Amino acid sequence: MFDTLINADMRPVGHHFQPYADNGGTVVALAGPDFVVIGSDTRLSTGFQILTRDQTKLFELTPKCILGSTGCWCDILTFRKVLDARLTMYSQDHNKTISTPALAQLLSNMLYNKRFFPYYITNIVAGLDTDGRGCIFSYDPVGHCERNTYTAGGSSSALIQPLLDSQVGLKNQEGVPARDLTLESAKNLIKDVFISASERDIYCGDSVDIRIVTKDGIQTETMALRRD
Repeated sequence: MFDTLINADMRPVGHHFQPYADNGGTVVALAGPDFVVIGSDTRLSTGFQILTRDQTKLFELTPKCILGSTGCWCDILTFRKVLDARLTMYSQDHNKTISTPALAQLLSNMLYNKRFFPYYITNIVAGLDTDGRGCIFSYDPVGHCERNTYTAGGSSSALIQPLLDSQVGLKNQEGVPARDLTLESAKNLIKDVFISASERDIYCGDSVDIRIVTKDGIQTETMALRRD
């Protein structure tokens, strides 16, 4: 159907269909040899309005896996509801909890199944793999999946990703030996990048929700950010 029609006066009339909204939010994840740390801000906004200052973008899927989602909040809630149903079916069919790599593939298949009318969200899956190593999977809206050791998604990703490339990935640095992140340095780095992002991105702020996944389970920490 044409998006421009001609009325009786032969003047063009535009018709637009915009089903999506961008409610902001940022997620950052870092993986180590036996842990993964993922954080999100808690500001949920639309345009120049703040809807709430206390809404995390992180969801615990298994005792070893966290999902971080940003973008259209109604799509996030719908996707979470469908994903919960699929995880319940998996546990009942196989009589075990799904592993993080298998869950990452399931999420990719679900996103690809909606490729003609995709969820308007950015997803990051962070957890421990079957060997107990930290792993991170990042996605585009139609399901392309990539395993990483660090990544950022959401409204501040263009600000944070170059910093992670420099400090964690050591991109374009010669003579700098590669090193594994420690848990303490990963937590401090996530706090630092959110403090920096909140200075430049109005859709990132209020506080940071941080989840640390280890073999002992999931721990939670919070840190205040600027509220203006």
